[in-house]
Amino acid sequence: MTDGEWGGETGGVVGRPGDEPSAEGRGDPFDDALALANGTAPLRVRPGDGPGITAVTAPYAAGGAVAAASSETGGGDAPYTPDDPFSPDDPAAARSGPSGPVGPTPPTGPRPTPAAVPWHTARRLAERAAPGPPAPETSALGAALGRTLAAPLTALTDLPSFDTSAMDGWAVAGPGPWRLDQPADAPEAGPPSGILAGHAPTEALLDGHAIPIATGARVPSGATAVLRSEHGEVRELSDGGRRLYAPRPAPPGQDIRPRGQECRRGDQLLPAGALVTPAVLGLAAAAGYDELTAYRRPRADVFVLGDELLDEGLPRDGRIRDALGPMLAPWLHALGVEAAAPRHLADEADTLYAALAESTADVVITTGGTASGPVDHVHPTLRRLDAELLVDGVAVRPGHPMLLARLAPGRHLVGLPGNPLAAVSGLLTLAEPLLRTLAARRPAAPYRTPLAAAVTGHPQDTRLVPVAYRDDERHGLTAVPLRFHGPAMLRGIAAADALAVVPPGGAERGTELEILELPWSVGWSAGWTPGWAAPGNPYDPPEATGGRA
Repeated sequence: MTDGEWGGETGGVVGRPGDEPSAEGRGDPFDDALALANGTAPLRVRPGDGPGITAVTAPYAAGGAVAAASSETGGGDAPYTPDDPFSPDDPAAARSGPSGPVGPTPPTGPRPTPAAVPWHTARRLAERAAPGPPAPETSALGAALGRTLAAPLTALTDLPSFDTSAMDGWAVAGPGPWRLDQPADAPEAGPPSGILAGHAPTEALLDGHAIPIATGARVPSGATAVLRSEHGEVRELSDGGRRLYAPRPAPPGQDIRPRGQECRRGDQLLPAGALVTPAVLGLAAAAGYDELTAYRRPRADVFVLGDELLDEGLPRDGRIRDALGPMLAPWLHALGVEAAAPRHLADEADTLYAALAESTADVVITTGGTASGPVDHVHPTLRRLDAELLVDGVAVRPGHPMLLARLAPGRHLVGLPGNPLAAVSGLLTLAEPLLRTLAARRPAAPYRTPLAAAVTGHPQDTRLVPVAYRDDERHGLTAVPLRFHGPAMLRGIAAADALAVVPPGGAERGTELEILELPWSVGWSAGWTPGWAAPGNPYDPPEATGGRA
């Protein structure tokens, strides 16, 4: 099984392959992984285990309580195997399930480290955590910006809806030269105004005649072409009239946009699922729409946890600036989410509990508090709320202690680590796939880009490394690994176009890796070769690192 497939990464939660049926005749890897995350997966029985062990459901994060329960059935002597998530002593087997707590009361003390979910598996779990978007809404055109169409966009009229002049000049009928007519509504004095945009001609154009016309104006009946103003010459006649001459003939249809050239009424312009961009708003307006039916943008609350965080000024007295609050709201907006201003919460269990209990957002994003330190209150608070844990730890660096939980039907929580780059990893791993499902947005087409330099990998976990694009004579467009990619650093990601998904063990120069682009405009550095010797630049000089980032 290749890296990224179900159970394909060492040290992570292992689900059954899709072709291996479960005891109930099912083999859905998503259901297996979800059951394991919530402690409802059957235990794997090894030779020599007690005959009484069949299946276990256990309370959320109950630690080693299941081991004590299983020892009563003869299975307590089996050694704990960290790589076996079905082991009786494994923390992943000690979480709440639909049937409620089973076994002894969870012990107090530090929460055991759960088995980490492989990175690709975690993203699929997040994508499938919600059954789909909420019901679509009909809103005015402007309010639909950034939403996803819930129904195909069908033209309500022909576009153009009438034959239209594509240029300033003269509408002409037949071969020239042409007698230049004065519009019926033109003033007697002054130059003829001709047919202007927004004014429908009232008279047909006779053969051998011409009339001035503006770009966008309706072409009169009888006209065969439009002669551009720079291609015609007007001469005065002895009888006071004027005649239009052209150096070459005006073929039929020249510079006329015929009715229905772009679409006919009833044509499908865009399919359901298309993102409503500014250009889509313009197309919808041109096609006759005043309102659009689209899926509403998901609503998110952002809770930044930590007594050590400052909202302004320089770091002082052991406290640091909050880097996540200013970053998360606009990042979520770029993902099409309605996010309230981030709210800073003190490291108090009751404060966090009240904030989560009162929130009505579709998704709550928390930062920090996902580990098991003395002020890490996210896991205990989720237990108090009877939340369903979907992902608890991901085999990715940075960002390992991220989590995903279901607070209630239609409401989820994504717990991000407190370190800034680790939080970015959590956004891309868990928040983005979940929010994409809620917004009915299509995933970006997967693509791979060769590395401009080798990258050291983690022995077991996936790495997400900030990269910038540049052209390479041999490989074409490549991804340059950036420096300053530590969990607490933002300097690398601030200079990045994307993140490269580095498999366990690393990747050599020229290896094509999966790329996660950032949700804003990318490619600002495409084709730009970094100045390796520039002081303090975020790129690793190959000669200084042996070609490794």
